[in-house]
Amino acid sequence: MPDPSPCLTVVVPCFNEEATVLRLLDRVLASPWVAEVVVVDDGSTDGTRDLLGSVDDPRVRVLFQDENRGKGAAIRRGFSEATAEYVIVQDADLEYDPAEYPWLLEPLIDGRADVVYGSRFMGGRPHRVLYFWHSVGNRLLTLTSNAFTNVNLTDMETCYKAFRREVIQSIHLVEDRFGIEPEITAKVAHGGWRMYEVGISYSGRTFAEGKKINWRDGAWALRCIVRYSPIGERIARRVPF
Repeated sequence: MPDPSPCLTVVVPCFNEEATVLRLLDRVLASPWVAEVVVVDDGSTDGTRDLLGSVDDPRVRVLFQDENRGKGAAIRRGFSEATAEYVIVQDADLEYDPAEYPWLLEPLIDGRADVVYGSRFMGGRPHRVLYFWHSVGNRLLTLTSNAFTNVNLTDMETCYKAFRREVIQSIHLVEDRFGIEPEITAKVAHGGWRMYEVGISYSGRTFAEGKKINWRDGAWALRCIVRYSPIGERIARRVPF
């Protein structure tokens, strides 16, 4: 890796994260790789908006959605606002560690990859032990996505997805909620972009601590896996899907 230099836009979708958002931003801004942070507040109803209004670092831009539209909508807006050479998604809940940005950037910077996924299921990094069925669900969604896209990812649902900016800004995304993850994966795979995975750590949180995803999001993700596959797209041209 070359010496660190600011080359990364960090897109932070945020909804009701007053307990963690400022600590998360401190960790992100401590990275020498970060050129800018685009926080998209997705209609928070707790104290998150007030806290974001207090941030005065010139590298941070805060965008406020007028209502809660979903994580996918927030990510899409953040992607459109990115200006640095590389772009990564960073949740505001402290489950993922910004100190690991160099591992995700390395295949991009050295020219091997166009897109890099941070996998929670490879590489032997530390993981908090939590929900068995969530783990099963994540692996099932990844397996199904792989079958429809013909790639061999280990963690399709990961938050940590890093891109060359021109790649992600060239992809037309439409999903508003958690379906954005399989949609991105399908469109990257079928666009022929070079994909890499690197192992990352994961400090997952419980529902009591604010975890938001549920079984309905998993069911919608399955729909999106099919919808954005070549077969699903051909069907959708004939039948509303």
